[in-house]
Amino acid sequence: MQKSTVSAQPELIEAYRETNYDALIPQNLLFDEVKQRRETGYDVDLIVEEANDCDPNDREAVLALVDRLATSTRTAEWAYVEPDTLPEILATLGVLPEPTPVDAETLRDKISAAWSGRIAGCNLGKPVEMGSHWTVEHIREYLELGDAYPLRDYFPILDPMPERFELRDNWPFTTRGNVNGSARDDDIDYPILALHLLELHGRTLQPEHVGEAWLMLFPLTQVYTAERAAYINLATGVPQRDVATVRNPYREWIGALIRGDVFGYVLPGDPLAAATLAFRDASLSHVGNGIYGEMWAAALVSAAFVSSSAHEAIVSSLAVVPPRSRLAEAIRHVLSLHEKGLSWEEALEEIRAAYGHYAWVHTINNAAVIVAGLLWGEGDYTTAVGRTVMSGWDTDSNGATVGSVAAILAGTANLPANLIAPLHDTTRSALFGYDDSKISDLADRTYRLATEGLK
Repeated sequence: MQKSTVSAQPELIEAYRETNYDALIPQNLLFDEVKQRRETGYDVDLIVEEANDCDPNDREAVLALVDRLATSTRTAEWAYVEPDTLPEILATLGVLPEPTPVDAETLRDKISAAWSGRIAGCNLGKPVEMGSHWTVEHIREYLELGDAYPLRDYFPILDPMPERFELRDNWPFTTRGNVNGSARDDDIDYPILALHLLELHGRTLQPEHVGEAWLMLFPLTQVYTAERAAYINLATGVPQRDVATVRNPYREWIGALIRGDVFGYVLPGDPLAAATLAFRDASLSHVGNGIYGEMWAAALVSAAFVSSSAHEAIVSSLAVVPPRSRLAEAIRHVLSLHEKGLSWEEALEEIRAAYGHYAWVHTINNAAVIVAGLLWGEGDYTTAVGRTVMSGWDTDSNGATVGSVAAILAGTANLPANLIAPLHDTTRSALFGYDDSKISDLADRTYRLATEGLK
């Protein structure tokens, strides 16, 4: 298992280190690309030294260094096999799960549960979505002060609010007693967009269709990290084949994983088909583990429709992840922790030690938290999403994915009223034409695609 590099490497000077993960800021691109390259086994020491001798405010010079990082070479010690094309990915896989049919009545209920469960899980994590501030310890301290630990409801508001805590600016709409319909979030926008794209294109969906929809329906400032980098590339005429890689240090981050659920909704019981279709979406903006994250999420959701437990769905979904990738390694690691009988708290410490060197919005560490939330969720929706959010890092994204899967396993009758009812069957969205969408309408449209088939 690869850990953070501890050998003496030149580090970027402080002027580059105040990163907001923003593809519009050259200093962010340089800092984050150096980190991405080092995480994937590349030697970038000489370019780091040049950057430290460069004026950090010289935009063109900094961007030139970012571009040169793409020419760096990988060290011989790299032990992983992480292809980017679909044929190469499929060639790494072993025995694949066979499709399993789902009866129509069960399917309708589970799709309805999935949409509500995903949206509620997202809102549960939104007030503390800042992994650099809201650590596991910080979240627990806050909840204990509010007599709300373990988390089983929306976050309370402490009055007065201690200065050491800073909820995200969405807190007036996502905290206990203040939820009145779902707040807007990209973890909700992307599933709505996927539904829209599948209604238009079905199985013929291609990355260029996804890019066209982004430019038409999304404001630039409402997409983040890899999606923002890809959006800029699309808008400035970068060739389609390079959109995911040019000036995009976020290409293995969680942005694609959060886009995968609906592919599983419309292809229930067929994890391979769901993952294959999800690849078309993910490959616009991601490579390697970024792509695998969306394929895995789609397969996990699809498998949940025909699984009796979270463990069964996770094992099934692992079949679509390249076995010698870092993502597969992380999922297998968390499964092994569960098999050893560790408590959730003990497993979380192991996960943080193994994957804490990644950015708090990376695919690998957050996937590990998702797996843990499901495995230690005790077959209960509220326990699963609560423990997932209390695990920190990308709390709203992880809460959304776990909320989706746990809700499918539970069904609508077993979803908690205190989390679902305040949504009032409504969600905000930044997507043009989709604000104030009815959750039930999204579920009905998804059910039609799942039962009538994709064109």
